[in-house]
Amino acid sequence: MLPKMKVLIVDDDLDMRRGLNARLKATNYDTAFAGDAVSAVSVALKERPDLILLDIGLPGGDGFPVMQRLQRLASLDAVPIIIVSAREPSTHETKAIAAGAVGYFQKPVDIDKLLSAIANALF
Repeated sequence: MLPKMKVLIVDDDLDMRRGLNARLKATNYDTAFAGDAVSAVSVALKERPDLILLDIGLPGGDGFPVMQRLQRLASLDAVPIIIVSAREPSTHETKAIAAGAVGYFQKPVDIDKLLSAIANALF
């Protein structure tokens, strides 16, 4: 049996975190949470996630610098990051992929497509 994979959800929207948590747990993932840009890196270092779902519009800073900080850490540089954002994808999706994100999803998220992207990034 494969060990459970851990997904870090970085989003300031409590309802979004709860909804993603419920679906991820139902799909046999473990979860961890950060609600702002300041705590995102420290939670990632503590929790050692296998994948990160990252919002761009976060209290305490933009998601792009958070992604850069995560990618600069040797212990986290190989962790895939999927952006989940309410921001306009026409300008942010290209920037996110160029910055190293493995996927970009516009809120409200099609959860089945997101779960598929998570599985593809992990396996």
